[in-house]
Amino acid sequence: MTADHPAGAAKETGSASQNIDPQEVERFAALAGKWWDPNGEFRPLHKIGAARLAFIRNAVTGHFLIDDDKIRAFSGLRMLDTGCGGGLVCEPLARLGATVTGIDPAEESVAVAKVHAQSQGLEIDYRAERIEDVAQRGEQFDVTLSLEVIEHVPDPAAFIASCAQTVRPGGLLIVSTINRTMKAYGLAIVAAEQILRWLPAGTHQWDRFVTPDELGQMFSDCGLENPRYEGLVLDPLRDRWTIGSDTDVNYIASAEKPEAAG
Repeated sequence: MTADHPAGAAKETGSASQNIDPQEVERFAALAGKWWDPNGEFRPLHKIGAARLAFIRNAVTGHFLIDDDKIRAFSGLRMLDTGCGGGLVCEPLARLGATVTGIDPAEESVAVAKVHAQSQGLEIDYRAERIEDVAQRGEQFDVTLSLEVIEHVPDPAAFIASCAQTVRPGGLLIVSTINRTMKAYGLAIVAAEQILRWLPAGTHQWDRFVTPDELGQMFSDCGLENPRYEGLVLDPLRDRWTIGSDTDVNYIASAEKPEAAG
């Protein structure tokens, strides 16, 4: 029931290789000034943030054998957040000690992210560019994240392949998205967009939702291993998101890139 920004490309040039939906980019660009309003259009992302970060922290510390009690547990790690929007994920990663790069196709969102990070005294490398650009340069990171992005791109398998290219051997890819179930249709579209108006109407397209099995196949096709899935579950009575076993609507997953042979 959430929506970060599509991260396929900064601008459409008519090239078939650019894996974006221009209308999606324009929609989020128009909302760029509202990223840090906890009660605005991005309120669901503010609410789900703690649960997503808990999964990320557990996955990263477990994979890299880091003491989870460390205040700056991500010190020494390079992380890429693709579809970073206004920086809602980049900033907590930076506070945990990571060297963070955030990319987004909308220059408007990147500009907001830069200003907000500076106001917080955080050094984050924000760029208005495509994940394909990063992959083609051969730039790699310890952890690449794509949170609520894959359901906004025309070719999710190609998008995941580009994300996987930016993960170094021995690194980790973390993805969150929405399952393609009737329950997700009812909650993420009918309830969240049409009834409760938590999100602008038209934010999601049900046929672009991705099942865990489909995501797992994408991971496998990219050579990623040991996928782990958890549900991101909303308790409407407490207005709180938690990690749980129910992946029927929102879920988050991690997968590992094997160490290079030899």
